[in-house]
Amino acid sequence: MTGLAGRISKATATTLFAGAVGSVALLAGEALAARTRRYAKPTMGLALRTSMGPSAAPALRLVLLGDSAAIGVGVEWLSETVGGQLARLLAEGTPETGQRHVLLSSVGVAGSRSTDLATQVARALLGDRPDVAVVLIGAQDATGLRSAEESAAHLGDAVRRLRGAGVQVVVGTCPDLGAVRSIAPPLRQLTGWVGRRVARAQAAAVTGAGGVVVDLAEETGAVFRADAGTLCYDGFHPSADGYRVWAHALYPAVLDAAQAAGRRSIQE
Repeated sequence: MTGLAGRISKATATTLFAGAVGSVALLAGEALAARTRRYAKPTMGLALRTSMGPSAAPALRLVLLGDSAAIGVGVEWLSETVGGQLARLLAEGTPETGQRHVLLSSVGVAGSRSTDLATQVARALLGDRPDVAVVLIGAQDATGLRSAEESAAHLGDAVRRLRGAGVQVVVGTCPDLGAVRSIAPPLRQLTGWVGRRVARAQAAAVTGAGGVVVDLAEETGAVFRADAGTLCYDGFHPSADGYRVWAHALYPAVLDAAQAAGRRSIQE
């Protein structure tokens, strides 16, 4: 029996080892396929500065920082980006808030990680100070397997600098990477898990730095998982519909930030 048990133990260990090797090989193959996939590029003709709303209405300077989401990679028109849709909603206003003249700009750069935010903050603070900053970052940190805590610390520093300059800050944390279709299972599930870790670390850092957090994975992940039309042709970047879902998730916090900025302007 001892010999039989030993042979069974050895066979089990061999099977487990082979399974582990196979899993690693599968993940490596999927990672290679994901890296070599054709992804959407920034639209060269996409204007990153525009204004919306009546010129006589109170002005609001809105700036976006972050990665490809901050400049709308995956769509062709400014009106389809997160910034464009937020600017329209703010410009139209409500009977309670009234209309605004929104001056929209973006200093985001496709492929950015949280370590790149310091440069973006410096650019955002050049010239007239923004009233509200929306930061969309985290996907590249997660897919690049960066330390969640280190990435969040850089984000927290950026938020702290903006708040120190008198800017209201809203951060959309790492989206639900388990919903992307450019990455095959089981790597998709693993990437989604890493993304959630990044988002949790981001939320803590942003709150500690005085910013407002919108958990994009929690607020919009189910929609992206259920509707393939929320992603553009590359299966990674949002489509116009996807950016609309994000914009509406962000809007309540951005509206509150705009109102806070307006009250500050009156006091000054």
